[in-house]
This record gives sequence, structure tokens and C-alpha cells, in this order.
Amino acid sequence: MIERILPDRVAVAWTGEDVPDSELLPEEAALVSAAVESRRREFATVRSCAREALGALGLPPVAVLRGPRGEPRWPEKVVGSMTHCSGYRAAAVAAAGEVHALGIDAEPNLPLPHGVLEAIARAEELPRLRRLKAVTSGGFGAAAVSCDRLLFSAKESVYKAWFPMTGLPLDFSEASLEFTPLGTFTARLLVPGPLYDGSRLQSFRGRWLAAGGFVFTSVVVPGLPANRPDETVPLAGVHQISTSASTRGGVRYTVRRRLRASDRAAEGLAD
Repeated sequence: MIERILPDRVAVAWTGEDVPDSELLPEEAALVSAAVESRRREFATVRSCAREALGALGLPPVAVLRGPRGEPRWPEKVVGSMTHCSGYRAAAVAAAGEVHALGIDAEPNLPLPHGVLEAIARAEELPRLRRLKAVTSGGFGAAAVSCDRLLFSAKESVYKAWFPMTGLPLDFSEASLEFTPLGTFTARLLVPGPLYDGSRLQSFRGRWLAAGGFVFTSVVVPGLPANRPDETVPLAGVHQISTSASTRGGVRYTVRRRLRASDRAAEGLAD
């Protein structure tokens, strides 16, 4: 589902099931050796999704460890993000030349617990959420969404894109978000933004989706112009996008990847 709000250059894998913690690689298992079983399974499943997504980029399975602030550490020349909530785990990855930074988040499409909205929202964001709620609950075409949960999720996605670019924390109050009923949002940074292509990036653009009982958000910072492919020229050998289901270890995954000519030939799809 979350692949619907990510560009084709991003490989995605998600599942609604959990793998046993035996799926963890030894280095990963050491990180959660003292955790309760449910946490170990959650940790294992989202990393299993990460390996599925990396495989969609043609990369071998590797351990996905944690950095000093708990952020996932990706292979060289890869950017990515992971998310997990009850009933949904996902990972998204891309080549660093095509995507500069990436953040995803999934949440249940339910109101936040009492008091959380007041802790995460800026004063100017509250009337924006009320206006969005009036549209999304009024039958005007936008999907019904728990707007406070959407704000929380979007701020999580913003942080996940921000941190790899800066190495710095970002408080909930340090970005001001505004949503459209068309499934987009803008996050205006209220602190000096990260350097990007020679200047400071002072806002992030994102997308959101309410589907299947979940709220999904994403932030994608494109690769630097000098590094990313010309958007007007088709990528060499790329014919189409493939979204397919696979089962490994008794767990069903949905994986989206780009099919190149060699992939199509191997699958009997060559022109």
C-alpha cells in the first residue's frame, strides 16, 4: 500500500505478518537480545522487509544495524527508511544517486491517545487539521483520515528524511506542516535546514494516503541534479514497474521493483 505514495525509483517491500525472530542475522539479534518476543518479531520483520527491498535493487541480503540514535544503517550508496505499526511493516530503499533522502511512516488510522496532539502540534497546525477534517469527512472525494494521526505520521516521515541529511534531532515544534485533501503536504522547517545542492533546504514535500485501516506518509528528497538521471530520458533497460507478492518462510510480502530488460527476459516477458 505505501508504494502508492512513493516514486518508481524507490523499491518497497511490506507485509502484514510477522516473521520469527530466528530470521534475524546474528548482528541484528544482538541488538534485541534483551527485548520481549513481540519486539524481537517486529524488529525481525521490518528488517526482513528491508532485505526484500534491497533485493529488488539487485543487492545481496545484509544486516541492517542501528546508528547512534536508532536510525537504520544502510549499505553504501543506498538510502532508505523503515516503519512498523500493529499489522503493518514496510521498508523502502533507493540508490543514493536517484534519491537523496527518504522517510516513510505507517500508523493505524485511529485518533491519537489523549494529550498527544497537544504535545506534537504547533498552534497554527490545529486550524489546518480542522479544515482538512471538514473535507475528508464530508464526502468530497478525499479519503476519511484521522487528521491528528496524520500529523504525527507526517512529522515522523519528515524526521526520518531530515536526520540522515543533518545528523541532528528535530523537535515536533521545529517544522510546521500543512496538508491538502489531494494527498500531499508541505513541512516548513523553522530551524536552519540541511545543505542541499549548494543552499539550505527549508521545506520538505510529502505525500499521504489513508487506506486499509492505516495512514501512510512519505517524504522523498530527489537526488542532487548532478547525480540523478535526466527525468526526460527513460532509464536504460527499464520497461515497467512490477508489484508482486512473494512468500518466504511462510510470510507473504508485497514487493515493488523496476523491471529491466534482463528481468523481463528471465520472467518470459521480453518484447
